[in-house]
This record gives sequence, structure tokens and C-alpha cells, in this order.
Amino acid sequence: MVNTKDAPRSVVKRLPVYLRILDNLIRRDVDIISSSELSEETGFTAEQIRKDLAYFGAFGTRGKGYNTSFLRDKILSIIGLDKLTNVIVIGAGHLGIALSRYTITKNPYVKIVGIFDNDPKVVGGNILGVPIYHVDEMEKVTKDNDVKAAIIAVPAEYAQAAVDDAIRSGVKVFLNFAPTKLDVPEHVFIHNADLSIELQSIIYYAST
Repeated sequence: MVNTKDAPRSVVKRLPVYLRILDNLIRRDVDIISSSELSEETGFTAEQIRKDLAYFGAFGTRGKGYNTSFLRDKILSIIGLDKLTNVIVIGAGHLGIALSRYTITKNPYVKIVGIFDNDPKVVGGNILGVPIYHVDEMEKVTKDNDVKAAIIAVPAEYAQAAVDDAIRSGVKVFLNFAPTKLDVPEHVFIHNADLSIELQSIIYYAST
């Protein structure tokens, strides 16, 4: 078994897919599942699934498969979701609101503790009970809640300043929806999710 932080990024990106499938299986009272059955559920090959999980240990029983609850708990621990993780959202525009609503209602493993903006029309409000703070309050809210992760949902021209503010407040990882490249220190991890590029890329398959 390797250090969980040494696993390839491609493997780490598949872990939440396995987690979602396992959550669904547990809700359907499925106790045991084989790698072949997981393959049918995920679209990944059974060999790929076994290889991915082998980075972190031996979780299955030969000839029987995986206990869904046990494997779900192990994956939660590997990712770091075995305890509720506090996050913030920076940007309370249309995208920020949509991302906040989806995360609050659909992601049981993270908790949005604050949404930040500088628009006086939205500051002081809330989204499904989560307060919208002025950006000037970010450092206090972030440190009070031990926040290490943030979602960036501001226009491109404001994104770098937003990330800089969050880093100074102790945030170490970012999911960035702003359509721009951001400069961060080596110890900070950032994943860019550009919706425009994703949409444009799938048009390729519509035009063949």
C-alpha cells in the first residue's frame, strides 16, 4: 500500500465515483458487490477498479467481492470525508448560488459554512440557511470554522484576488469555476472546472 497522497490524480478523481455508487448500493440494501458489478455501475473496467483500490489496500475477498459499507467507509477515510468537511463559496452570483444549493442539498460529506460576496444587495442574506458574508469577513469565518477548501465562483477578473484572500485565511485547496488561470503557492492545490470549455469540447461529438 502506498501513501494515500501519492496515488495518481486520475485514481483520486475516480474515488468519488465509487463513493456515489456505493452510497446508492447501500440505500438499495446491497451488502456485497463484485468488481465486475461495480464495472457495470461505473463504466470503468473491473481491472481498473481493482487496480485503483489496490493503491490503498486490500478491501475485497477473492471470490466474493467487496462489502459495500466497509468499502464506502474506507474510501471516505482515504479521501478525508470520514468527518464533515467545512468549505466556503466565494461568489454569490447565479453560478455561486447554483453551486451552493447543489452542494447543500446533494453532498452530505461537506458543509458550506459561508458564502462571500461584496455586493451589498446580497450580503446579509442566505442560501438555504447558509449566511452570505461580505468578503471582508472571510478570514474570521474561515479560521473560526477551520476551513481548508473553497469553491471559486466569481468573474475571472476577481478570481485571483479572491484566491489570494482565501489563502491568507488558511484555505489550501480550491475548486475554481472562474475561466482564468490562477497563480497559487506550491503547497496549495487548485482544480479548474471551466464550464465553457467542457461544453465546447462535447460539441465535437455532435459534429461528427
